[in-house]
Amino acid sequence: MIDVYAFSTPNSVRVPIALEELGLEYALHAVNVRQGEQKSAEHLARNPNGKVPVIVDQDGPDGRPFTLSESGAILLYLADKTGKLMPTDRFGRARVIEQMLFHLTGIGPAMGQLGFFKRAPEPLPAAIDRFQAEVERTLAVLDGYLADHEYVAGDDYSIADITHFGWLWRREFAGIALDAFPNVARWYEHVAARPGVQRGIARVTELVPAA
Repeated sequence: MIDVYAFSTPNSVRVPIALEELGLEYALHAVNVRQGEQKSAEHLARNPNGKVPVIVDQDGPDGRPFTLSESGAILLYLADKTGKLMPTDRFGRARVIEQMLFHLTGIGPAMGQLGFFKRAPEPLPAAIDRFQAEVERTLAVLDGYLADHEYVAGDDYSIADITHFGWLWRREFAGIALDAFPNVARWYEHVAARPGVQRGIARVTELVPAA
């Protein structure tokens, strides 16, 4: 059993999606970031960085519980645990990790910053312009790659696709449309139609309290 501490966020959604795709048993626990629960003493004991998602694999190394944070690290751990959603050859593996890092250090942070500055009490046009341009630039890079490949790291679905999917699922936060990126749009619809992806989204969406 894997305990997952998460909320309906771009980073969190990756973990239930991966667990659904991998067929692993898990329990999902809400950490309401809107109410600051990620900064509670209970959650900080799991992740001193005060972020979600976090997993506790009750069947970790030597059968002992293993706690891990950071969605990218969690996806790599789950892929290694199961031997799935990751190429077995070192070149294919490197390509998957390359795409994961491209998103986790490029597209994702740029979209997050763009959404933040667009919603700031006093918008900063220069910051908005900067991150708007960076989001569009990096999405254009991804669109170019997807022009020649079915998935973001080649011909097979992998944890790299799940990594990219998180922020693109929440792209409205940054006010981003995919009209200018037809290959990304095609890929997104293809991934979003996967049953495991739909189940993962449904699970994290349920964590949001009713208004």
